[in-house]
Amino acid sequence: MKDHGETTPAPGLILDAEPPRVPVPVPIKQQAVEMRSRPEPSQDWNTKNLGFRLGADAVSAACAASMIAPVISIIDRSIMENTSGRCTLAESIKGSLRTLLTRPRAMLFSRPVALIFMLYGGTYLTANALDTASSAARGRPATYVSSGTDKFAASSAANIGLCIYKDQVYVRLFGPGGPPRPVPPATYALFALRDCLTIFASFNVPPLLGPVVSERLGAEMRRRVSGETVAQFAAPAAVQLFSTPIHLLGLDVYNRPAALGGGGGVSWADRWALVRKNWLISCAARVCRIVPAFGLGGTVNMKVRRNLMEKLS
Repeated sequence: MKDHGETTPAPGLILDAEPPRVPVPVPIKQQAVEMRSRPEPSQDWNTKNLGFRLGADAVSAACAASMIAPVISIIDRSIMENTSGRCTLAESIKGSLRTLLTRPRAMLFSRPVALIFMLYGGTYLTANALDTASSAARGRPATYVSSGTDKFAASSAANIGLCIYKDQVYVRLFGPGGPPRPVPPATYALFALRDCLTIFASFNVPPLLGPVVSERLGAEMRRRVSGETVAQFAAPAAVQLFSTPIHLLGLDVYNRPAALGGGGGVSWADRWALVRKNWLISCAARVCRIVPAFGLGGTVNMKVRRNLMEKLS
């Protein structure tokens, strides 16, 4: 039996149904507060004092280039005059030093010295500016120094372009006598290969080799000199063993402009005989040249830039 006190629900009806929810409008002022309270997206760029940082790049490059330009000009001239047969390496260096001591103004403001300043000032500036651009784009500190492919490509492009211009002027000034003649494409190609080796050893190897050298230095030695400084001097000097014969071959192609590899009495054997004859003395001269160029000059550029960037950070 059914209890008459119970009620049977009518079909199709839902007991205890919740009333529909009506959204409560949020005041506009509260929405604005909530939007402001949300975290802002992180900024990855470091553009603080960017203009002054680029100015510091230029000052660092100019300081380094002005220190090394006279010495490198003397060495470059002596190598070219020795290769062309105008005079020996020692005679050329003595004559240039005599001019530097007796007429320093004429030497320091001469065209050969200005070309060296242009070459290394432009190379250092390119590497510095790329480091600054990388630090800005990647949100790194202003003292950041890169060592990737982009730096090698940019520095090589600047150095090769400026160095080829410098060399084609030097070979006309200090090469064999006679009217100036065009520099052959083979000489340009050999000079470009020479400069690629030097740039790689000067800008890309030291940041990678420096920490390895530091690990192998004693504690007392590390207090006196850093591994990066050792690498900055050692790497550019060591690569001259390979780049010097390329340089000498490029000069010989200009000095003896017969067809490369034969024709006109100039064969590969003749050219390599001259390269072997001048390899040792020219390699020593180029080591003496490259140590101030990318050793001393690179260290001065690095330290001046770092000090200036630390003040701008």
